[in-house]
Amino acid sequence: MPNGGLNIRWNKGHQLNMNYGKLNGIDKPISRLVQGTVMLGSYSQDETNKLLDAVLAAGINTFDTAHVYGSGSCETLFGQWVASRGVRDEIVILGKGAHPYDGKNRVTPADIAADISDSLERMQIDTIDLYVLHRDDEALPVGPMMDALNKHVAAGTIKAIGGSNWTTARLAQANAYAAENDLVPMQVSSPNFSLAEQAKPPWDGCITISGPQYAADRDWYADQKMPLFTWSSLAGGFFSGRFTPDNLDSFDNYFDKLCTEVYCFGDNWGRLDRVRKLAQEKGASLAQIAIAYVLNQPTLDTYALIAAWKPEEAADAAKAADISLTAAEIMWLESG
Repeated sequence: MPNGGLNIRWNKGHQLNMNYGKLNGIDKPISRLVQGTVMLGSYSQDETNKLLDAVLAAGINTFDTAHVYGSGSCETLFGQWVASRGVRDEIVILGKGAHPYDGKNRVTPADIAADISDSLERMQIDTIDLYVLHRDDEALPVGPMMDALNKHVAAGTIKAIGGSNWTTARLAQANAYAAENDLVPMQVSSPNFSLAEQAKPPWDGCITISGPQYAADRDWYADQKMPLFTWSSLAGGFFSGRFTPDNLDSFDNYFDKLCTEVYCFGDNWGRLDRVRKLAQEKGASLAQIAIAYVLNQPTLDTYALIAAWKPEEAADAAKAADISLTAAEIMWLESG
């Protein structure tokens, strides 16, 4: 976290232990932990309200939403919470759109406009603070995408823009086009990043920067000083501690089985053992150390997307923002 945190008072005057960052175009502090909303698709409004109340009380004021989550139900539930609590001026909304549907790529100006309109209506808001294209379509030029996003920035429906699961090469193309045409550039990227490496992509179009083989991508982000809103800090639950080499056949939940296929292999077991040892030394949980690894990258400006499913999980995850890891500890976690 080279840019450091902001010492601020948040959530109606209470002093909270949370680091915050800033982005051009967004006039509010942005918590280094970003709560996801995909789980809301299986929640009632009351359950949603209790969870998000706890998240905000923990100092996490930034929320990751997407047009595709729950076929729209997640944005609707989230918007009802925002409206009922009157917290729109306190929170930062990261919205995502242009996700493929039914195998059809949708990164076109028309699809971007339709998804933004839908999301604003569902969430009962006028502006999305940070809008990120959920996927890329490398068969298309980046120019029309950047023109479309800038049109919405100019209209005030979005404030800052970025790409989720975009390669560094395509981000470079997008920002070269923006520079040539005096447009707002892609300010952030949202790839996968955690202490664990992937044995294979969990789904088509996944972009990860984890592991030594992606050091060049991390160097590019450091050189560009581009903030990273990274997803799956816990490697699909691998750093929950529930998985061992001997119990992998016992999982039948889709996401658990996916974790066994993507993360439960080779060097990751050693990384898990080292996380467990460091957690014991620091009096922390495995999840807190895994999140702290993402937040303490010495050359990267990182924000960690998390997925607290229960109110108590939000408070536990927030403590990761207080954990400092040295460069030596980070190297030890990576390679021993």
